[in-house]
Amino acid sequence: MIRKAAVAGQFYSANPETLRNDLVALTQGMSPPAEPRGLALMVPHAGYKYSGRVAGETYTAARLAKRAVILCPNHTGLGEAIAVNDEGHWETPLGRIPIDASLARAVLAGCREARVDWAAHSREHSLEVQLPFLQHLLGDPTIVPICVGTLNLRALLDLGRAVSSAVEQDGGDVLLIISSDMSHYVPATVARKQDHKAIERVVALDPEGLHRIVLEEEISMCGMAPAVAGLEAARRLGAGQARLVAYGHSGETTGDSRSVVGYAGVVVT
Repeated sequence: MIRKAAVAGQFYSANPETLRNDLVALTQGMSPPAEPRGLALMVPHAGYKYSGRVAGETYTAARLAKRAVILCPNHTGLGEAIAVNDEGHWETPLGRIPIDASLARAVLAGCREARVDWAAHSREHSLEVQLPFLQHLLGDPTIVPICVGTLNLRALLDLGRAVSSAVEQDGGDVLLIISSDMSHYVPATVARKQDHKAIERVVALDPEGLHRIVLEEEISMCGMAPAVAGLEAARRLGAGQARLVAYGHSGETTGDSRSVVGYAGVVVT
């Protein structure tokens, strides 16, 4: 199975040369440092002209493993509540990325709600836009794609435990990537205030607290669900600390701060 690029030409360039040049600019020509090792990253997923700066700063803030479990939200409503791809490849203008079958199947075996499903991923942009960054910085990564479409806390924590157990059983370096934008279509001042309430829980490595504050405060963070699962996995894998690397919003590109989408980049080590 090959998952063809669905949003090339929309969220990022479909031209390989242009895309490579864009990625060099967004990462400021930098490579990830040798240390610290990034256990998990929270990275935005809007079009590169909007959130690419924050994504680039995040991806170059810590050492990256070549194998990644990527957790993204489900914007389309298609497919299973927790949808995993366990074989095949994902394709971008820069080439094909293989799925880490053994790691994916270990996650499936450990999570009661997870199912093999391609429908949830078929038109989902939030995972796809991460892949060119990985190809640019790592050359030949492998991935486990997981699309999360449930807000049920028990299911999310169960997924986090399954991911951590799969990584521990494997024994190799694996990067957890949480794909999330922050507040949607509110004034920039409101977005910053609301977003930092959620970011506080992320950097505190507090998945339950993040789930609670986002729902109680009605923060329109689209990747809360994958973030809860990813933070639970990172916590169980021994995460020691997390820090906010970059923050921004769409108004910085459009010039209109009356209605923005917020973007945050967090590194967990």
